[in-house]
Amino acid sequence: MAPVALVTEHTVYACVMGSRAFGLATEGSDTDRRGVYVAPTPLFWGFVKPPPHVEGPAEEQFSWELERFCELALRGNPNILECLHSPLVEHVDATGRELLALREAFLSRKVRQTYAGYAADQRRKFTADVRAHGTPRRWKPVMHALRLLISGRDLLRTGSLALDVGDLREPLLAVRRGEVPWPEAEAWLNRLGEEADEAARTSPLPEEPDRARVEDFLIRVRRASAG
Repeated sequence: MAPVALVTEHTVYACVMGSRAFGLATEGSDTDRRGVYVAPTPLFWGFVKPPPHVEGPAEEQFSWELERFCELALRGNPNILECLHSPLVEHVDATGRELLALREAFLSRKVRQTYAGYAADQRRKFTADVRAHGTPRRWKPVMHALRLLISGRDLLRTGSLALDVGDLREPLLAVRRGEVPWPEAEAWLNRLGEEADEAARTSPLPEEPDRARVEDFLIRVRRASAG
């Protein structure tokens, strides 16, 4: 089976992500589509396995096979966890609804490390500029680092994940436009890191995700597909 056919014929969940899901879209924003497909179980029986992810067929579209998606979600991968919480769902079938019902099973205090790690990846994109020039030349990664830290902090505080930045939209977009002095933006980044550390100490999230519950779901889906 062609990889694209897995997406077009076997997608169980699809949503819009990126700036549109975060409430940060502007006139020129792309529409990033993400999805989950279930490769038919017989495809795993041969030597050539189905791909764990597929790009396309549309521009800015990316999908994961269910098992890979669940593995990454159990690790606290921000991209995957946020995909499960997108307010912009474009397609969901019975299997997709069951996956969404498992959203809380994927959450744990691991998100402190994963969100901080992704924010650090964004910071590396402008650290060299700050060292050389005293300020970033590209402000978009600064905004993304801030959004990740805000989302991770609030997830640790409340135990639930909300994507839309709400009334922080304008302050974050001001950062993206380079209207916020770097010392102020840096202080915001550092403060959010400290607040996330504090939130992790008293978080209502469990230490580990509910792997057994997720695995039970995956096995049932595989068995149903095999039949």
